[in-house]
Amino acid sequence: MSRTAPAPLTHRRVLNIAVPIVLANITVPILGLVDTGVVGQMGAAPPHGAGGGGAGGAPTGDVVFGVIGQGPTGGVAPIGAVGLGAVVLTTVYWIFGFLRMGTTGLVAQARGAGDAAETGAILTRSMMVGLGAGLAMIALQVPLVWAAFTIAPASAEVESLARDYLAIRIWGAPATISLYALTGWLIATERTRGVLALQFWINGVNIALDLWFVLGLGWGVQGVAIATLIAEWSGLALGLWLCRAAFSGRQWRDWPRVFDRARIRRMMQVNGDIMLRSVVLQASFTTFLFIGAGFGDVDLAANQVLLQFLAVIAYGLDGFAFAAEALVGQAVGARSIMAMRRAGVMTSVWGFGTAVALAAGFWALGPWAIDVMAKDPAVQAAARLYLPWVVAAAVISLAAYMLDGIYIGATGTRQMRNTVLFSALCYAGAIWALVPVFGNHGLWAALLLFNALRGLTLGLLYPGLERQCFGPEMRRAA
Repeated sequence: MSRTAPAPLTHRRVLNIAVPIVLANITVPILGLVDTGVVGQMGAAPPHGAGGGGAGGAPTGDVVFGVIGQGPTGGVAPIGAVGLGAVVLTTVYWIFGFLRMGTTGLVAQARGAGDAAETGAILTRSMMVGLGAGLAMIALQVPLVWAAFTIAPASAEVESLARDYLAIRIWGAPATISLYALTGWLIATERTRGVLALQFWINGVNIALDLWFVLGLGWGVQGVAIATLIAEWSGLALGLWLCRAAFSGRQWRDWPRVFDRARIRRMMQVNGDIMLRSVVLQASFTTFLFIGAGFGDVDLAANQVLLQFLAVIAYGLDGFAFAAEALVGQAVGARSIMAMRRAGVMTSVWGFGTAVALAAGFWALGPWAIDVMAKDPAVQAAARLYLPWVVAAAVISLAAYMLDGIYIGATGTRQMRNTVLFSALCYAGAIWALVPVFGNHGLWAALLLFNALRGLTLGLLYPGLERQCFGPEMRRAA
């Protein structure tokens, strides 16, 4: 195996990776608005051509931002079905997010080591996991849907539409989960313009078919589902084409390498750690939502508005965290500790600038954005009251985002898992201590403590990460 020195790390190289990711993230809420808008045009009567009851179609990803309170009264059930179905699938798909992160770290290291054959083999392994998981979801769709509506019951009309919706969307599971692997490979190889093109294609096809099927042909919720299904499978086809370099030789079907036990064990360990860490993260944020709901409708609505600001923070910082994944992973593969350090510092500098800019933007424009998003004066006042927590979150959360990217690139996934578990325990203790005294302010303080501890603990463990990756080479580089 030949190793090549990493390419010079420049600010331009960081931005070339990060900016397309940020732009791709921007398209996510746009699709949600269109999905909700077209379904909101439906009247109370069943849409013609939809077989009476219609079938459901949910937006992909995290696109349920604008569901509540949209559309005319007659469209409440279809909107609810789209939103509920989206939540069900997004939650299940989200579990497989480890495939994106694990693929990025492993491929980046193989690329840094000059091991082109392994970059193709990793993609094959990840694609097999994605396709297998998707087929398992199709096979288990009956108990999956039953569990979803047992946990989150809805009205008979909404549940009927959502079941029809899920019956269509579930057939896109192999494509959607496999796209995580393809996206991870593109990020690791610094082809993030391909990620942007992929996101634009999937969302663009989805939006165009939404408008045609629902408004033009009158297929209703069923039309939204079919539009998304087509977008998912066409996106998989485009993703395979964008990753064609991985399939240009024999490496992707070098079966002794693909099924090598040691490499499979490493992949399973990395992905298992990431999955457990992600489950704890999701449980922590879900706890925030559930506890916030107990403070009454006004505080609940205010929190929902401010959570959209947190999503903007994630969209902004994700690009630089992903750049850290790719560049740190390549440095580890190339056995260059100085390149690893430089990648971590340079991407974090850009992340810090973005975080400060976001904090300043929320402080200056947050009240105006709140008034646009919420028309109720009580909700507006409550959201303004809690806005400083979001301003602080933009900066306090930076370390957690950037160190997550560094650790993923270095495949230090066990440390990520353990620090999230520790931070979640402290978060639970903070909720127990602060919420009874300070109410919603205490809840926000606990959430910021959670993110701060994630960053702090990962930072404290960073010297050990370098020892894990380089061992004695650290002393030679010092």
